[in-house]
Amino acid sequence: MEHNRSKVVLFIINIAMTTEQIENFLREKYLDKSPVKISFKTRQPLAGIFIKTSDYGELKSKNFWRIVWESNIEHYKKTKDISLARIFNGTEITKLSAAV
Repeated sequence: MEHNRSKVVLFIINIAMTTEQIENFLREKYLDKSPVKISFKTRQPLAGIFIKTSDYGELKSKNFWRIVWESNIEHYKKTKDISLARIFNGTEITKLSAAV
């Protein structure tokens, strides 16, 4: 008697983070404070700081985030110049972790 055996194929999928997941990670000690390593679906991971601006609530409600890259953090902290930040769609973010 022959048995039909199915093959199980495992795919690693980069799942996007939700607004709530991103906010919960940032809330404790990262928002406007410490750099984080940000992994994306379609680009190399980068380190940066998520900043809170006057439109933070509106952007967050749409899962958009202002991020200042690591190379500009010191200048941003001195000047608070939001033009140093870029807006990213949270659906492109797959993982956040403390920057080393």
